[in-house]
Amino acid sequence: MRWLAEKYIRWRGWQIAGDKPRYKKFVAIGAPHTSNWDFIVFLGVVSHFKIPARVIGKSSLVRWPFGGLMRKLGIVPVDRDSGQGLVDQMVEAFDRAEEMALVIAPEGTRGAAEHWHSGFHRIAVAAAVPVVMAFIDAENRVTGVGPTLHPTEDVRADMDQIRDFYSGIKGRHPDRQGPIVLREELG
Repeated sequence: MRWLAEKYIRWRGWQIAGDKPRYKKFVAIGAPHTSNWDFIVFLGVVSHFKIPARVIGKSSLVRWPFGGLMRKLGIVPVDRDSGQGLVDQMVEAFDRAEEMALVIAPEGTRGAAEHWHSGFHRIAVAAAVPVVMAFIDAENRVTGVGPTLHPTEDVRADMDQIRDFYSGIKGRHPDRQGPIVLREELG
């Protein structure tokens, strides 16, 4: 299915930019996220670079009868009823994996969000993995992989680098893009 997404986006005139990340484990930011079509575009990117992409999904998605298929599609199950937090569950998933690219859309919605969710940064710091900035520039029909950030405890400095990279990149619906800021930075 991923190779089909790559063929489709190329047929639609998209260019894929950047280089495959040189890390076996990382968190990938998927931004901006303004359309359902973003999923297809990112599938094309992971196919092109042969990235072992994974996404977070509720644990019920990986149960019978479709559990095997969902795991094959890259779902990392999260047990919401567990006493263990999301960050801890993702750190365990990184610890168990030989290779893993956890793709997270920090906006958390396809609509304009007031802020980004900080989970991508907290997971990367706790798992000691870098953050790769993946992007969809719909205005120029370019998608791909940007720079890598090695996150620190200085969230504001890390976010300044992220803001710098994503400035000027417009999603399919630019009016749905919110500010690139974490709630923690607002106050």
